[in-house]
Amino acid sequence: MSLPNPRFLQRQTYRRRRRADAARILPTLGLALMLVPLLLQTSTNATLDVPAARTSMVALFVFAVLAGLSVVSFFLARAMARDEKEGPANLATSLQERETDI
Repeated sequence: MSLPNPRFLQRQTYRRRRRADAARILPTLGLALMLVPLLLQTSTNATLDVPAARTSMVALFVFAVLAGLSVVSFFLARAMARDEKEGPANLATSLQERETDI
């Protein structure tokens, strides 16, 4: 009696897909973070007593976001390149294992 195929992915395949998902969502996250200063650019509201954002603070925020996105994308690209380097061999062996299970 043979066991049915497992529903769960192998750990390497799962991590590779999650990294690809992170790479896809990174530009959207960057856009959302870049829109934050627009929310802070409102004029001073007397009832809330919140001052408008200063231009220098907005510039620092934008450059910090760009630097953060650059660092995250650098490490994400390195991890994805490492997966691609060792990936095809693992994928071929896993496909062969699945064919023998069937």
